[in-house]
Amino acid sequence: MKFTTSSSQLREALMTVGGAVPSKSTLPILECILFERDGERLRLSATDLEISIVQNISVQFETNGAPKGNRVAVPAKRLLDTLRALPDLPIEFASDDEFGVTLRTDQGRYKMIGHDGADYPALPEMDSEQRIETEGALLRRAISKTSFAVSKDALRPAMMGIYFQITQDEGRAVATDGHRLVKLKLDAMTSAEPINFIVPEKAMTLAGRVAEDGPCTIIVDSGHVAFEFPEARVLARLIDESYPNYEAVIPVENDRELTINRLSMLAAVKRVGLYSSSMTNQIRLALEPNKLEISAEDIERSSEAKETVLCEYDNEPMVIGFNAVYLTEVLSNLDADDIVFEFSSPNRAGVVMPQEQAEGEDILMLIMPVMLNTYA
Repeated sequence: MKFTTSSSQLREALMTVGGAVPSKSTLPILECILFERDGERLRLSATDLEISIVQNISVQFETNGAPKGNRVAVPAKRLLDTLRALPDLPIEFASDDEFGVTLRTDQGRYKMIGHDGADYPALPEMDSEQRIETEGALLRRAISKTSFAVSKDALRPAMMGIYFQITQDEGRAVATDGHRLVKLKLDAMTSAEPINFIVPEKAMTLAGRVAEDGPCTIIVDSGHVAFEFPEARVLARLIDESYPNYEAVIPVENDRELTINRLSMLAAVKRVGLYSSSMTNQIRLALEPNKLEISAEDIERSSEAKETVLCEYDNEPMVIGFNAVYLTEVLSNLDADDIVFEFSSPNRAGVVMPQEQAEGEDILMLIMPVMLNTYA
């Protein structure tokens, strides 16, 4: 195989598929990226046997005198590090019959040994496929708004991914770690047949990087999911677990409602959170008519902080505690200028949502409180 392209174009494509390359593997070939000729295009593939990424790019192939082999697995780290160290300039890639790989520029020559592409693991074959046609931007938004709340607890594998519920009327993306929950409804993400599936968070993050502003096809079978874009494809093994009944933990009878400017509250929570205990990150929210007092103290370091933020609240005073880190992430992942908190009691979850939802979507976030010594 022999072709010419720009170093920056090849570097960007390798960085995309490199997300699926394991840093260390018992199979050395998995630490490589597979180069294949697909007509007049170059196809790059990588897999860790759980997640796979395929990227297509346009290059200029040379046929006169070029070796006939059209598949070679190239060490990902060395190749990518070389391209990162090069400026943007034309580069010639060539592989020989012994799977030696040579890069040439007008400044130098770089050689490494690859592997026979025929030994590279085959990517999963999808069977009994169900196809969902949507937009890349829509998928990217679903990922960006939910991934922060995915659990890292291996003892609860179902919660280590994003849960999709797609029907004829709407699509839902849900994530929770037991402390926070995000439920995002998207009117434009629909399926002819209802389907539910859980995608690992790492695969969703990689799909979010690849997603383009264009058509996206989601293909689901009994064990895998594929996200197809015009120039790329991300495949992942599904999490074969039952997702918890998240609707049951969302309180519906909330008699206290607070409306506040999101950025003002976010800034105050960040500042006050600096003075919370490093063990608990606990802050207090004291709700009073038309004002919110945010406070924290760190007894071990004899420090404390308190701020008051104006808001709209006309119910009885209440004090509720939250983890400052979790609350910061919830506020950071909402877009609206003004947001609404709904509370019922200091020991029940708080519901957060935009005062005005974006067109075609409905987002709700939930954050669990922490117990304070000011109430029994």
